[in-house]
Formats: sequence, structure tokens, C-alpha cells
Amino acid sequence: MKKIILFVCFALLSFNGFSQKKKTTTTSALPKIDNLQVEIKNENFQVTISEKGKTNDAMIVKAVDAAFAPKDCKLSSFTASGVKLYLLTWTELSTIKSPKKTEDKTTIYSVIYEITSKKQVYSNYQLTNHITEIVSLGGTGASETQEKMRREGFEFVLNPDGSITQKNKTQQTTYVYDKDKMEFKKK
Repeated sequence: MKKIILFVCFALLSFNGFSQKKKTTTTSALPKIDNLQVEIKNENFQVTISEKGKTNDAMIVKAVDAAFAPKDCKLSSFTASGVKLYLLTWTELSTIKSPKKTEDKTTIYSVIYEITSKKQVYSNYQLTNHITEIVSLGGTGASETQEKMRREGFEFVLNPDGSITQKNKTQQTTYVYDKDKMEFKKK
């Protein structure tokens, strides 16, 4: 009887171990809207314009290497001053480690395109750098861990009326789109 119970327990444990599904990781697909597709092609991060299923043209956002992996990549359209514009946003993460210092950098990019003229009309980045450092205290063997937060660039806000607000700790600026010059100007 003991052997049967032991055999059943062993069989159930073995079956449970084999029935576990392998976890698969999925890469986030790059966005597509209207006739635009964001892609990484020929070492370029680009917005491809296609018409009637054929690739017509591409606007290169930046040159990249094989390790480039944008996070939270989004492509959306909006109207400013009666002109349809496209906003591309993505986040890049990087980590620099040494024995006594670690830097975690998060950079959020925002780029606006006017597709009919194939022109970039606005660009912004916001860098947040979280630094953790082990600092020795004087001539003693004691040390402490210090954390610092550094910020560069501006926070980007797209307003419902198509205007843009850039802000940081000390200033805030609003820009409106000038359709004749195809650029954003201070309000």
C-alpha cells in the first residue's frame, strides 16, 4: 500500500513538473498608424511611409546599432493650426556599472513630423539619471551609500489644442505651430 501511495505521489510531482509551460518573452512591436510604420532597418531607426502597400519613402530618426531596443514606442497623430502632424515618442534605458558606482539612465524622446513635406518640425528629450555611489568616509574604513538624481532636458506635454508645453524645475514654455514656416514657435 505504501508503495502505491509513494508511486502516485511521485507520478503527480513528475507530471506537474513536465506540465509547466515555458515562459516566452515577447518583444514589443513597433507602432503603425495610417500609412506610417516605425521600424529598425539597415541600422536606422526610421518612420517608413507606405502608399498602397508599397514602401514609398522613409524618414530616418537616428542611426542605431544592433543592441538598440526602444521601450514604450508610440506613434500618434494630432492637429495643430489645421495641419495633421505625427508624434513619435520612445524611451531608451541604459545602465553603467562599476564596483562603487551605478548609473541608471532613462531618456524619453519626443519627435514631431509633418509628413506631407517629410520634415521633422520638433524634437525634445528628457534625461533622468539615478546614481547610486559608495563613498568612503574620511581615512577610516567606513563607507556609506549615496543616491543622487540628475535631470536634463524638458518634460514634454502635448496639449489638446495642438500646442506644446516644455517644462523643467525652473521654467515652463508653450509653443504653437506656425504652418507657414512649418515649425513650432514660442507663444
